[in-house]
Amino acid sequence: MLEKIMSKINFNFYKNQDLYSDGDIEDTILEIVKKHTDFTEILYTTDNWPIMYHLSPIRQNLLNWYKFSKDGNLLEIGGGCGAFSGMFAKKLRDVKVVELSKRRAEIIYNRHKNYDNLEIIVGNLNDITFDEKFDYITLIGVLEYAGKFTSGAQPFKTFLEKIKSYLKENGKLLLAIENKFGLKYWAGAREDHTGKFFDSIENYQNDKSIQTFGRQELEELLKDIGFEELNFYYPMPDYKLPTVIYSDDYLPSDNILFDEYTPNYDQDRLALFNEREAYKSIIKNKNFSFFANSFLVEAIL
Repeated sequence: MLEKIMSKINFNFYKNQDLYSDGDIEDTILEIVKKHTDFTEILYTTDNWPIMYHLSPIRQNLLNWYKFSKDGNLLEIGGGCGAFSGMFAKKLRDVKVVELSKRRAEIIYNRHKNYDNLEIIVGNLNDITFDEKFDYITLIGVLEYAGKFTSGAQPFKTFLEKIKSYLKENGKLLLAIENKFGLKYWAGAREDHTGKFFDSIENYQNDKSIQTFGRQELEELLKDIGFEELNFYYPMPDYKLPTVIYSDDYLPSDNILFDEYTPNYDQDRLALFNEREAYKSIIKNKNFSFFANSFLVEAIL
Protein backbone atom coordinates (compact mmCIF):
# COMPACT_ATOMS: atom_id res chain seq x y z
CA MET A 1 0.00 0.00 0.00
CA LEU A 2 1.39 3.37 -1.01
CA GLU A 3 1.94 5.88 1.78
CA LYS A 4 -0.08 9.06 1.27
CA ILE A 5 2.07 12.14 0.73
CA MET A 6 1.13 14.89 3.19
CA SER A 7 2.17 18.41 4.11
CA LYS A 8 5.37 18.89 6.11
CA ILE A 9 6.19 20.70 9.33
CA ASN A 10 9.77 21.92 9.77
CA PHE A 11 11.21 22.58 13.27
CA ASN A 12 14.82 23.21 12.15
CA PHE A 13 14.62 26.92 13.04
CA TYR A 14 12.43 26.64 16.15
CA LYS A 15 14.04 27.86 19.39
CA ASN A 16 11.62 26.15 21.79
CA GLN A 17 9.76 29.35 22.57
CA ASP A 18 6.41 30.53 21.20
CA LEU A 19 6.81 34.28 20.78
CA TYR A 20 3.22 35.05 19.81
CA SER A 21 -0.04 33.48 20.93
CA ASP A 22 -3.72 34.07 21.63
CA GLY A 23 -3.31 31.95 24.76
CA ASP A 24 -4.86 28.65 25.77
CA ILE A 25 -7.76 29.09 23.34
CA GLU A 26 -5.31 27.85 20.71
CA ASP A 27 -5.41 24.43 22.37
CA THR A 28 -9.16 24.46 21.78
CA ILE A 29 -8.65 25.48 18.14
CA LEU A 30 -6.12 22.67 17.71
CA GLU A 31 -8.65 20.13 18.97
CA ILE A 32 -11.32 21.58 16.68
CA VAL A 33 -9.18 21.26 13.53
CA LYS A 34 -8.15 17.73 14.50
CA LYS A 35 -11.79 16.63 14.73
CA HIS A 36 -13.55 18.79 12.12
CA THR A 37 -13.09 19.92 8.55
CA ASP A 38 -16.31 21.94 8.45
CA PHE A 39 -16.51 24.67 11.10
CA THR A 40 -19.97 26.03 10.20
CA GLU A 41 -21.84 24.77 13.26
CA ILE A 42 -19.04 25.80 15.60
CA LEU A 43 -18.97 29.33 14.15
CA TYR A 44 -22.73 29.69 14.44
CA THR A 45 -22.71 28.76 18.13
CA THR A 46 -19.60 30.55 19.44
CA ASP A 47 -19.04 34.13 20.53
CA ASN A 48 -15.32 33.56 21.07
CA TRP A 49 -13.38 36.02 18.92
CA PRO A 50 -10.18 33.95 18.37
CA ILE A 51 -12.26 30.99 17.18
CA MET A 52 -14.30 33.23 14.87
CA TYR A 53 -11.20 35.01 13.59
CA HIS A 54 -9.07 31.97 12.90
CA LEU A 55 -11.77 29.66 11.50
CA SER A 56 -14.18 31.94 9.65
CA PRO A 57 -14.23 31.40 5.86
CA ILE A 58 -14.90 35.14 5.51
CA ARG A 59 -11.17 35.65 6.09
CA GLN A 60 -10.46 34.27 2.62
CA ASN A 61 -12.48 37.03 0.96
CA LEU A 62 -9.32 39.09 1.23
CA LEU A 63 -7.54 37.13 -1.52
CA ASN A 64 -9.83 34.44 -2.93
CA TRP A 65 -10.43 36.67 -5.97
CA TYR A 66 -6.74 37.29 -6.67
CA LYS A 67 -5.32 35.74 -9.85
CA PHE A 68 -2.31 33.73 -8.70
CA SER A 69 -0.21 31.88 -11.26
CA LYS A 70 -0.90 28.15 -10.89
CA ASP A 71 2.77 27.43 -11.58
CA GLY A 72 3.96 29.97 -8.99
CA ASN A 73 5.38 29.49 -5.52
CA LEU A 74 4.36 31.49 -2.45
CA LEU A 75 5.83 32.28 0.96
CA GLU A 76 3.22 33.06 3.62
CA ILE A 77 4.82 34.93 6.51
CA GLY A 78 2.81 34.65 9.71
CA GLY A 79 0.45 31.82 8.89
CA GLY A 80 -1.53 32.21 12.10
CA CYS A 81 -3.89 29.25 12.35
CA GLY A 82 -3.98 28.59 8.62
CA ALA A 83 -6.90 30.75 7.50
CA PHE A 84 -5.23 31.24 4.10
CA SER A 85 -2.71 28.40 3.89
CA GLY A 86 -5.06 25.82 2.39
CA MET A 87 -6.43 28.29 -0.14
CA PHE A 88 -2.89 29.14 -1.24
CA ALA A 89 -2.03 25.44 -1.55
CA LYS A 90 -5.06 24.98 -3.82
CA LYS A 91 -4.11 27.87 -6.06
CA LEU A 92 -0.31 27.51 -6.39
CA ARG A 93 2.30 24.89 -7.19
CA ASP A 94 4.25 25.23 -3.93
CA VAL A 95 3.55 27.02 -0.64
CA LYS A 96 5.79 27.58 2.36
CA VAL A 97 4.37 29.04 5.58
CA VAL A 98 6.48 30.66 8.30
CA GLU A 99 4.90 30.74 11.75
CA LEU A 100 6.51 31.88 15.02
CA SER A 101 4.46 29.59 17.23
CA LYS A 102 4.81 25.80 17.39
CA ARG A 103 1.23 25.46 18.57
CA ARG A 104 -0.11 27.53 15.69
CA ALA A 105 2.07 25.62 13.25
CA GLU A 106 0.51 22.40 14.54
CA ILE A 107 -2.93 23.88 13.95
CA ILE A 108 -1.99 24.73 10.35
CA TYR A 109 -0.58 21.24 9.81
CA ASN A 110 -3.62 19.44 11.20
CA ARG A 111 -5.98 21.73 9.32
CA HIS A 112 -4.25 21.31 5.95
CA LYS A 113 -2.21 18.13 6.24
CA ASN A 114 -3.61 16.64 3.03
CA TYR A 115 -1.77 19.16 0.82
CA ASP A 116 1.50 17.66 -0.40
CA ASN A 117 2.66 21.06 -1.73
CA LEU A 118 2.57 22.74 1.70
CA GLU A 119 5.46 23.11 4.17
CA ILE A 120 5.08 24.84 7.55
CA ILE A 121 8.33 26.26 8.94
CA VAL A 122 8.34 27.11 12.66
CA GLY A 123 10.47 30.06 13.75
CA ASN A 124 11.25 33.74 13.34
CA LEU A 125 11.69 34.77 9.69
CA ASN A 126 14.87 36.62 10.70
CA ASP A 127 16.45 33.26 11.69
CA ILE A 128 15.32 31.30 8.61
CA THR A 129 17.20 30.88 5.35
CA PHE A 130 15.74 29.82 2.00
CA ASP A 131 17.50 28.32 -0.98
CA GLU A 132 14.86 29.60 -3.37
CA LYS A 133 13.03 32.80 -4.29
CA PHE A 134 9.30 33.27 -4.53
CA ASP A 135 6.76 34.59 -7.00
CA TYR A 136 4.55 35.80 -4.13
CA ILE A 137 5.06 36.68 -0.48
CA THR A 138 2.16 37.50 1.82
CA LEU A 139 2.18 39.65 4.96
CA ILE A 140 -1.34 39.54 6.37
CA GLY A 141 -1.48 41.31 9.73
CA VAL A 142 2.28 40.91 10.17
CA LEU A 143 4.19 44.07 9.21
CA GLU A 144 2.88 45.98 12.24
CA TYR A 145 4.84 43.63 14.54
CA ALA A 146 8.22 44.10 12.84
CA GLY A 147 9.39 46.50 15.54
CA LYS A 148 8.89 43.77 18.11
CA PHE A 149 10.67 40.93 16.31
CA THR A 150 13.28 42.72 14.17
CA SER A 151 16.26 44.54 15.67
CA GLY A 152 17.84 47.78 14.45
CA ALA A 153 16.98 51.46 14.22
CA GLN A 154 14.56 50.95 11.30
CA PRO A 155 12.97 47.54 11.94
CA PHE A 156 10.06 47.97 9.51
CA LYS A 157 12.41 48.87 6.67
CA THR A 158 14.88 46.11 7.63
CA PHE A 159 12.09 43.55 7.74
CA LEU A 160 10.77 44.56 4.32
CA GLU A 161 14.25 44.56 2.80
CA LYS A 162 14.73 40.97 3.97
CA ILE A 163 11.39 40.01 2.44
CA LYS A 164 12.27 41.73 -0.82
CA SER A 165 15.45 39.63 -1.03
CA TYR A 166 13.31 36.49 -1.21
CA LEU A 167 11.23 37.69 -4.15
CA LYS A 168 11.94 36.79 -7.76
CA GLU A 169 12.31 39.51 -10.37
CA ASN A 170 8.83 40.99 -10.86
CA GLY A 171 7.75 39.17 -7.69
CA LYS A 172 4.74 40.41 -5.75
CA LEU A 173 4.29 41.24 -2.09
CA LEU A 174 0.68 41.08 -0.86
CA LEU A 175 0.39 43.10 2.35
CA ALA A 176 -2.69 43.60 4.53
CA ILE A 177 -2.66 45.98 7.48
CA GLU A 178 -4.91 48.37 9.39
CA ASN A 179 -4.91 52.03 8.35
CA LYS A 180 -3.72 54.10 11.32
CA PHE A 181 -6.21 56.79 10.25
CA GLY A 182 -9.15 54.43 9.71
CA LEU A 183 -12.47 56.11 10.39
CA LYS A 184 -13.36 53.58 13.07
CA TYR A 185 -10.52 54.92 15.25
CA TRP A 186 -11.83 58.50 15.04
CA ALA A 187 -15.33 57.20 15.85
CA GLY A 188 -14.28 55.47 19.06
CA ALA A 189 -12.84 52.03 18.25
CA ARG A 190 -9.76 51.08 20.23
CA GLU A 191 -6.50 50.63 18.34
CA ASP A 192 -6.47 46.94 17.38
CA HIS A 193 -3.05 46.09 18.85
CA THR A 194 -2.63 48.37 21.87
CA GLY A 195 -6.28 48.63 22.94
CA LYS A 196 -5.92 52.38 23.47
CA PHE A 197 -8.26 55.01 22.11
CA PHE A 198 -6.76 57.23 19.35
CA ASP A 199 -3.33 55.61 19.77
CA SER A 200 -2.57 55.30 16.06
CA ILE A 201 -4.03 58.73 15.27
CA GLU A 202 -1.63 60.20 17.85
CA ASN A 203 1.23 58.18 16.28
CA TYR A 204 1.79 55.76 19.17
CA GLN A 205 3.26 58.21 21.66
CA ASN A 206 4.16 55.61 24.32
CA ASP A 207 5.42 52.62 22.32
CA LYS A 208 6.26 52.34 18.61
CA SER A 209 7.28 48.66 18.60
CA ILE A 210 3.88 47.77 17.17
CA GLN A 211 2.42 50.27 14.74
CA THR A 212 0.37 50.68 11.60
CA PHE A 213 0.66 53.28 8.85
CA GLY A 214 -1.32 55.79 6.85
CA ARG A 215 -1.47 55.36 3.10
CA GLN A 216 1.24 57.97 2.37
CA GLU A 217 3.61 56.50 4.96
CA LEU A 218 3.07 52.97 3.68
CA GLU A 219 3.54 54.03 0.07
CA GLU A 220 6.79 55.85 0.87
CA LEU A 221 8.10 52.90 2.92
CA LEU A 222 7.46 50.38 0.13
CA LYS A 223 8.87 52.61 -2.61
CA ASP A 224 11.95 53.30 -0.51
CA ILE A 225 12.52 49.53 -0.33
CA GLY A 226 12.39 49.32 -4.12
CA PHE A 227 8.84 48.28 -4.98
CA GLU A 228 8.19 50.13 -8.21
CA GLU A 229 4.46 49.48 -8.66
CA LEU A 230 1.89 49.71 -5.87
CA ASN A 231 -1.79 48.84 -6.18
CA PHE A 232 -3.93 49.76 -3.18
CA TYR A 233 -7.15 48.00 -2.22
CA TYR A 234 -9.51 48.82 0.63
CA PRO A 235 -11.15 45.86 2.44
CA MET A 236 -14.28 46.83 4.33
CA PRO A 237 -15.18 46.81 7.15
CA ASP A 238 -11.53 45.72 7.52
CA TYR A 239 -9.06 43.13 6.22
CA LYS A 240 -9.83 40.66 9.03
CA LEU A 241 -13.41 39.85 8.01
CA PRO A 242 -13.87 41.67 4.69
CA THR A 243 -17.23 41.64 2.95
CA VAL A 244 -16.29 44.02 0.11
CA ILE A 245 -13.00 45.21 -1.35
CA TYR A 246 -12.62 48.53 -3.16
CA SER A 247 -9.73 49.77 -5.27
CA ASP A 248 -8.55 53.09 -6.66
CA ASP A 249 -10.29 52.05 -9.90
CA TYR A 250 -13.52 51.18 -8.08
CA LEU A 251 -14.16 53.40 -5.08
CA PRO A 252 -17.48 53.45 -3.20
CA SER A 253 -20.13 55.98 -4.14
CA ASP A 254 -21.67 58.20 -1.48
CA ASN A 255 -24.90 56.18 -1.49
CA ILE A 256 -23.14 52.98 -0.38
CA LEU A 257 -24.48 51.85 3.00
CA PHE A 258 -21.68 51.03 5.41
CA ASP A 259 -22.37 50.01 9.01
CA GLU A 260 -23.30 52.75 11.44
CA TYR A 261 -20.19 51.75 13.37
CA THR A 262 -17.47 49.19 12.69
CA PRO A 263 -17.85 46.16 14.97
CA ASN A 264 -15.04 45.38 17.43
CA TYR A 265 -15.45 41.71 18.26
CA ASP A 266 -12.52 41.38 20.64
CA GLN A 267 -12.85 44.53 22.76
CA ASP A 268 -15.34 47.21 23.69
CA ARG A 269 -15.52 50.52 21.83
CA LEU A 270 -17.19 53.90 21.93
CA ALA A 271 -19.63 55.08 19.26
CA LEU A 272 -18.85 58.78 18.99
CA PHE A 273 -20.65 59.33 15.69
CA ASN A 274 -22.40 57.52 12.86
CA GLU A 275 -19.66 56.16 10.59
CA ARG A 276 -22.11 55.52 7.75
CA GLU A 277 -23.08 59.19 7.54
CA ALA A 278 -19.46 60.31 7.93
CA TYR A 279 -18.36 58.05 5.08
CA LYS A 280 -20.98 59.59 2.79
CA SER A 281 -19.42 63.00 3.26
CA ILE A 282 -15.85 61.64 3.10
CA ILE A 283 -16.58 59.86 -0.19
CA LYS A 284 -18.26 62.93 -1.64
CA ASN A 285 -15.08 64.88 -0.85
CA LYS A 286 -12.88 62.14 -2.42
CA ASN A 287 -11.07 61.19 0.79
CA PHE A 288 -12.13 57.55 1.16
CA SER A 289 -8.59 56.17 0.68
CA PHE A 290 -7.34 58.24 3.62
CA PHE A 291 -10.06 57.04 6.03
CA ALA A 292 -10.61 53.42 4.90
CA ASN A 293 -10.14 51.08 7.86
CA SER A 294 -7.62 48.76 6.20
CA PHE A 295 -5.27 48.39 3.26
CA LEU A 296 -4.44 45.50 1.00
CA VAL A 297 -1.41 46.40 -1.11
CA GLU A 298 -0.03 44.58 -4.12
CA ALA A 299 3.62 45.70 -4.26
CA ILE A 300 5.53 44.65 -7.40
CA LEU A 301 9.27 44.75 -7.92
